[in-house]
This record gives sequence, structure tokens and C-alpha cells, in this order.
Amino acid sequence: AASPERLCVSPPGVDHKIFHPGSRAEARARLGFEDERIILYVGRIQAHKGTSIAVDAFARLCTTMTEGAGRAVLHIVGGASGPDGGSEAAVCRQLIEDHGLSSSVRFFDPVRHPVLADHYRASDVLIVPSRSESFGLVAAEAQASGIPVVASNTGGLPYVVNASESGLLVNDHDPDAFAAALRAILEHAGFAERLRQGAIHFSERFSWDATATRMLELYEGITASQRL
Repeated sequence: AASPERLCVSPPGVDHKIFHPGSRAEARARLGFEDERIILYVGRIQAHKGTSIAVDAFARLCTTMTEGAGRAVLHIVGGASGPDGGSEAAVCRQLIEDHGLSSSVRFFDPVRHPVLADHYRASDVLIVPSRSESFGLVAAEAQASGIPVVASNTGGLPYVVNASESGLLVNDHDPDAFAAALRAILEHAGFAERLRQGAIHFSERFSWDATATRMLELYEGITASQRL
């Protein structure tokens, strides 16, 4: 029952010296990737992160993409974590087998930030299908790196992703809706470029300088009221 005017939000930041736009071709060359349409998932493999939703959405995307749009692949960067991580990974691998996607879904171990930034730059779009999310730092990192985001309309993600300007938000964790959003970006170059530019611009608010300034403003407000 706190009064809204007494609540202040100070979001975490992104290191823009590491996460910034760059050449997709050069990033792919460093990582050894081919010229494919890369959908990227970054994060722990857990049920609440929706990893299996990403795989299911990718399977549906593969059956609906327009011929000539290019071969799409899903890259999953992260490992199983928590008490349900193993079972969520098993669900993902079963979906991959059921849909015959073993050559199109690739798993990568967690990587350090400079390598992760190359994964972002090498990709066409980031998928964040979380069932719950306090903030959504990977969405902020991806946008700072110059790629649009398709994310669940839940938790902090609507705050991190500027809907229809830096990415797209999906309701109800629906794999079909995620597939449609991904397809809209992958099959429409002009729309994808507009979202990419919007992502770069929107990401400027998520910097450590902005975070530090916001915290200083909050403490200055608190101490000023106490001096009155």
C-alpha cells in the first residue's frame, strides 16, 4: 500500500564499452558462424526463463518462414541451473528431436562478456521468452549491441524493451505468437533495421553512468528532505 509518488526505480546498467554495435560479419567470423539467420537465446536454462518456449517457437517458425528467407538457426547460450534446470534442458532436447531440429539448434556454454557481445552482434534477433523476469538484463545488452528483441510481456521486460520501437512484446508466453514476431523481423528487412536503430537509441538509458546519476539523485532527495 505504498504511495506511488514515494517509489523510485533505479535500473541496473550495461557496460557500453563492451556491449555496443559492431560488424555482424566480423563477429560471425570470430565465432566461426556461417551466413544464417540466427535467433539467439541467452540465459540460464530454467523453466521460468522459458527456454523450452524458445525451442517450441523456433520449431513453429521453421514451418512458416517464407521460402527464400534464408536458413534459420537457434543458438542457446547458457547452461542448466537450479533444481529444474536439468528437466527443462531435457524438455528442450526432446522438442528438438521431435521436430528434427538437431542440426538447427546449437548449445553454447556460458561465455565471458566480450564473447557474449559477439554472440549478440552476430545474431539477427534475441528471444527472451521468460515466464517471469525481474528486469531482463540480456534484453538491455542485446539492444546496446544493436539487435532487436522479442520478449515476453511480463515483469520488467516491458520497461527494458520499447514495444514496436526496439523490439516486440508477446503476451501469454504463446509459442505461435513468438514465432510470428520473429518472422516479422526476419522477413522484413526494413522493419528489422528500424528496430535495430531503435534498440541502439533506447539502450542509452541503461548505462552505469545513468544508474549512478539516478542513485545520486535519489540520495540527494532523501538527504535534502531530512535537512528541511
